Amino acid sequence: MADKNKKVVLYALSTCGWCRKTKNLLSQLSINYQCFDVDLLKGEEREKILQELKKYNANLSFPTLVIDDQIVIIGYDEEKIKKELT
Repeated sequence: MADKNKKVVLYALSTCGWCRKTKNLLSQLSINYQCFDVDLLKGEEREKILQELKKYNANLSFPTLVIDDQIVIIGYDEEKIKKELT
């Protein structure tokens, strides 16, 4: 059973296949999450999100999934995502 009380944030690119797979997996698991498609953001909002992402992933690679501001999963790792969220 999915843990509905976790804060889940996904930093992604709208054109990234691995990001799409991550979004699909989160949906399959019925996880509520906030997603930022960084490539679609503009100006100050984009800068703010990139600074936020840098705290979790200095390489700014995608997808980056952050759970409860503590667990960071970089890249698509289905097993790890399921382990942390179910």
